[in-house]
Amino acid sequence: MTLKREPHIYTFEAKDGTDVTIRPADIRDAEQIISAAESIVSTRSFIQKEETRSLEEEKAFITDMKLSNNMYSVVEAEGKIVGIARVMRGELEMKRHCGVFRTWVTEDAQGKGIGTKIMAYTLDWGRKENLHKIWLTVFSNNPIASKLYERYGFVYEGTQKDQLCIKGEFEDEIYMAYFFDQRDRC
Repeated sequence: MTLKREPHIYTFEAKDGTDVTIRPADIRDAEQIISAAESIVSTRSFIQKEETRSLEEEKAFITDMKLSNNMYSVVEAEGKIVGIARVMRGELEMKRHCGVFRTWVTEDAQGKGIGTKIMAYTLDWGRKENLHKIWLTVFSNNPIASKLYERYGFVYEGTQKDQLCIKGEFEDEIYMAYFFDQRDRC
């Protein structure tokens, strides 16, 4: 007998009244994901990506994320994808209890409370998946994101000095983590 998981879906109203859904990504979303990502990548401000995937690469990535039991979700506002959230579990068995979190939201969707909902969605997913830790990195020039993560219980784990060179300036990369429980043994 195969156990079928219910899809992890959040639906809510953004601060501006827009209807928003956060749901698992599907290969049919690939084209819209790429289009939305291009607007973020072109700014080179708060994302660790220099180019978007091709359509076939994005479809393969979505498929692989599902097969690996990782979280890859889209943020859809009024039928248009405006962001993503993903958690990639460690590939080695000794790291499967941890996952790295990455997210982005297009500029026109920022400031509407969507980031807060992404965090709730992600932590809920991590609990359901029995993860011990979700970790992330944030650029030192992005205090809004750092404060959001702190508000949700992420703690500072370390800093890599001058890790990034963005628009001719060095930036630090800050490591943060959320621990779901305080167990001593895995």
